[in-house]
Amino acid sequence: MLPEYRVKARNTAAGGENGMHDDAVAQKFGFRGALVPGVTVYAYLTHPLVSEFGTGWLDRGVTNVRFVKPVMEGEEVVVTGEITDRTAQAITARVAAITAASGECATATVTLPAGLPTPVNLVHYASASLPSERPLATKEALLGMSVLGTPIALYDDGAASAYLDRVSDPHAIYRGPGARIHPAFYLSEANRALSRNVHMPAWIHVGSVVRHLAAARIGDTLTTRGRVRSLFEKKGKEFVELDLVITAGAPGASGRAIAHVLHTAIYRLPAPVAG
Repeated sequence: MLPEYRVKARNTAAGGENGMHDDAVAQKFGFRGALVPGVTVYAYLTHPLVSEFGTGWLDRGVTNVRFVKPVMEGEEVVVTGEITDRTAQAITARVAAITAASGECATATVTLPAGLPTPVNLVHYASASLPSERPLATKEALLGMSVLGTPIALYDDGAASAYLDRVSDPHAIYRGPGARIHPAFYLSEANRALSRNVHMPAWIHVGSVVRHLAAARIGDTLTTRGRVRSLFEKKGKEFVELDLVITAGAPGASGRAIAHVLHTAIYRLPAPVAG
């Protein structure tokens, strides 16, 4: 078994643009209240993985995370997990975030390969300026984006401290000189790659596949390059999948690839419940 982790959930996106993190809007769509962001729940899921596997998982681990039920502000989240297989090639594990009201809310299948990760070719991931005016998220608008605008973020001491406070992560590995960047911050930047390119009044992050490619540390500047990989519809919901590479380096430098992310979200939901 992996170390159990308990944390009080926080709606880290309250007051933001996405209506799903507002009680009134979320309730119109049939939820009990505002949704705690998936990227925050992912931060909770990573805690026992880092406790067990340390920098090895941060530098080359692979995670397939799915958010299946909502987590609400103030709920206790219990993260449990177990190693499911060990071979000469890799260790595999499964972790889950559980609440008393909903049971399993998020699950992740995790692999820690023995060898170095397969690199990505940055030639296939162009950078572009973010749009000055974002179009409404529609199938037509997303199909027209051969290259997404590139969010840039400096993860310095101040950014690290603020982020770790938001996700309530006490791990020492993320603090002090030369400390690592929290892996859930990568998915926050993946969210920005979507929300900074199109306008979405209410949307839901449903899952991601993340391959860690190299170490990233406090002081690095992160860029998120990518494109729309696929669009599909299911039960009246419109989904988008992004193919993203996150690079890290000194400000203004081309950077090294630190993560490859396939990021899936519902960008358009059926009309909200009347009344």
